[in-house]
Order: sequence, then structure tokens, then C-alpha cells
Amino acid sequence: MAPHSDSSPPDIAISARKAALRNAALARRDAMPSEDRRIGSERIAGIVMGIPSLAEAAIVGAFWPIRSEVDPRPLARLLFARGQRIALPKVTPAGLVFREWREGEALVAGRFGLSEPHDDLPPLDPTALIVPLAAYDRRGHRVGYGRGYYDQAIERLSRNGPVLTIGIAFSVQAVDEVPAEPHDQPLDHLVTEAGAVPLIRT
Repeated sequence: MAPHSDSSPPDIAISARKAALRNAALARRDAMPSEDRRIGSERIAGIVMGIPSLAEAAIVGAFWPIRSEVDPRPLARLLFARGQRIALPKVTPAGLVFREWREGEALVAGRFGLSEPHDDLPPLDPTALIVPLAAYDRRGHRVGYGRGYYDQAIERLSRNGPVLTIGIAFSVQAVDEVPAEPHDQPLDHLVTEAGAVPLIRT
């Protein structure tokens, strides 16, 4: 029986489709020359800074790059220069906890190869999030790394009020359609090195 046949439980079938999309998109991203990724990350930083609503966020949740991800550190430098605060996530059993990071501060090794803020720093709740992703579509749906941390964080932070979400990726990570699940949180903005992606809202 085919693994994606109609008789498969919906959540298992969707998970399998997402895994296939993730693996293919990450392979395309990994194949990009490192210089193209560096230049692309700089371009993305400049485009994200032009989003008007981002300028209104006092605390911006960012992340430290792993593997071949878009490097958000150029963006963090621009945000610092504009007087905005940066919070980085730490993976905990209860989900992502964001703690303030200042330029030049050392980070500590966390789970999954992540670099995270020290535990003694106070937690902060960002009102804007720069969101990593493995694959994306034109509706603003994303495939993450399969653990749901950002969907959970967006849902939690949204209890305090609106949270601006900005996904950043390289254009090679685009897919025709990401299968959506009830817990998925569509992005408000999506930016690649080619520019802001016009999102289709249905």
C-alpha cells in the first residue's frame, strides 16, 4: 500500500508530505554556494528592515543560524543600530523561551546544535518574530524542522496581543503548496533574497 494513500491517517500522511518537502528544500538550500548564501542574507536583511510594522516592535525575536540557513545576524546588527532589542530562543521542555541578547554577548550550546542565551538572563516576550523555515509556499505556510516549536511560540505569544511574523528563506526553498494543519500559523511576511514574497490569502 502506498504510504500516502487515502487510507493513511491524515496526520501521518501530512507529516510524510511535509518531511518530503523539507528534505528536498533543504537539499536545494545546502547546494547553494556559501557566497550566494552570504550575499542573499545581506539582501534579506535590507528588505526586512523596510517592513514598516517591524519598526514598531520594541523587542524582536530572532535566531542564531545553523547549517545552511539564512544568516539573520546582518539583520540583527541593523535592528540594534535602529535601537531595537533582540531576543533569542532557548529550547525547553515547555517550548521556546526567548531571552535578550546584546551584540557581542557569548552564547551557550543548546539542543539540536543551537546557540542559545544564558539561562540567567530574564525571559522576554517579543512582539515580532523572525522565523526560520525549511520550505514555504505563497500562502505564507511554512515547513519547519518538524518539532512545532515556532507554531507553539506564536500561539503562546499571541495571547498577549498581535505578533508580527516574518519568515526568511532563500528562494530555492519555495514549494508549490505546504499541506496545512490546524496548529499551523501562517506568516505575516515572507522575504527571500529575491524580495518580499507576495502572499496569497484565501
